[in-house]
Amino acid sequence: MRWERLRRSNNVEDRRGQAVTRRPAAAGGGCGLVLLLVLALLFKVNPLELLSQGGLETAPTQQTQGTPTSAESDEMAEYVRAVVGSTEDEWRQIFQKYGLQYRDPKLINYSGQTRMKTGGVAQAATGPFYLPAEETIYLDTQFFYQLKQMARDRTRDYDFAPAYVIAHEVAHHVQKLLGYTDKVHGQRGRVSQRQYNDLSVRLELQADFLAGVWAHHANKRMMATDGVPLLEEGDVEEAMRAAQAIGDDALQRQANGRVRPDSFTHGTSEQRLRWFMKGLKSGDPNQGNTFDPNVQL
Repeated sequence: MRWERLRRSNNVEDRRGQAVTRRPAAAGGGCGLVLLLVLALLFKVNPLELLSQGGLETAPTQQTQGTPTSAESDEMAEYVRAVVGSTEDEWRQIFQKYGLQYRDPKLINYSGQTRMKTGGVAQAATGPFYLPAEETIYLDTQFFYQLKQMARDRTRDYDFAPAYVIAHEVAHHVQKLLGYTDKVHGQRGRVSQRQYNDLSVRLELQADFLAGVWAHHANKRMMATDGVPLLEEGDVEEAMRAAQAIGDDALQRQANGRVRPDSFTHGTSEQRLRWFMKGLKSGDPNQGNTFDPNVQL
């Protein structure tokens, strides 16, 4: 992925190294296990090895003031700004095409943990997430740094999988602007848990689709301006492998050997892969209405 050619975003706040005085009880710590399982599936290693190597769950909870001086860490921060900048460029243009105005989200790049404006503390174990109330993405790049560390002695850098993750979170912002997020969240407590899970799956699959739409247009833009595509050989396969790794069925099977479709909240590996590829191939946001009852998920 030729990310070095992308415009850098000014909407990324770097909080790496800033200390948080208090760590609350770890709500949602199981998400850290999910991230470890994603790494294990992507690189086909034992999740316990990641923990023993100082993985996500063993990241320090407090940091000293100042940002890291590591060249690799700084490059990852630059990478995030580049990918976010590209999503801004593409979604602004797509929204304008339909007579809409795109409002850029903010991304907080932190290490370990950081305070959220609406209260509470974002923690690395939670993984990357979008907070609609703040229109902000919270991201600890340790996860992406782990990807690059594990890929060093391999033939690929795995630099498109992190872009896919960021684009997915930005897609949740797109959904918020288009009203899908409020419609789904507004059903919480009004429908059964199983019905709400189904709505959540539809929201997540649409985000995968929109991540593909971004990649389609970003690739096309760089080809038009620089004469070379954004995506290099193997990048699409990398994203496909990432999509397959984070399906509910794959994660449940890896965690306990059982698959419970009624508890799915993100969709199966096959669904996530198919919707991402549909967005990547078409580039047409109108083809991603996962809430249409006539559309096969």
